[in-house]
Amino acid sequence: MIDMMQYKGYYGSVHYSDEDKCFFGKIEHIRDLVSYEGHDVATLKKAFEDGVTDYLKTCKAKNKAPDKPFKGSFNIRTGPELHRLAYIYAQEKKMNLNQVVISALEDYLPRPHNVG
Repeated sequence: MIDMMQYKGYYGSVHYSDEDKCFFGKIEHIRDLVSYEGHDVATLKKAFEDGVTDYLKTCKAKNKAPDKPFKGSFNIRTGPELHRLAYIYAQEKKMNLNQVVISALEDYLPRPHNVG
C-alpha cells in the first residue's frame, strides 16, 4: 500500500492527525509548498486535486514554469565499494554508470499498469 494520491502527474501525501481529527498532506517532490486537508477521504482527495489545479493556475498567472515531480535525474549514494563494483561492471560491459543504474532499475522495478 502507498499513502499517496495522483492527479495530473503530481503525487500527494496522505496523513492523519488524531489530535485534529483530520486528514492532511502536501504535493510531494516539488520545491513549492502546496498543502491540503480534509475531514474524510472524499474531501481530502478534492482538496488535493484543487491544490494541484490552483498550483498550475498560479504558476501560469505568474508566468512561472510549475515544478515537475520527476525530472528524470537523481543522485544516489552507494558507498565506495558498490561504486567501485559498478564502475568495473560498466567498463566490462562497455557502458557508463548511468546506463548501469538504468539497466538495474529496469530489471528490478515492476512496470506499473497505471503510469501517471
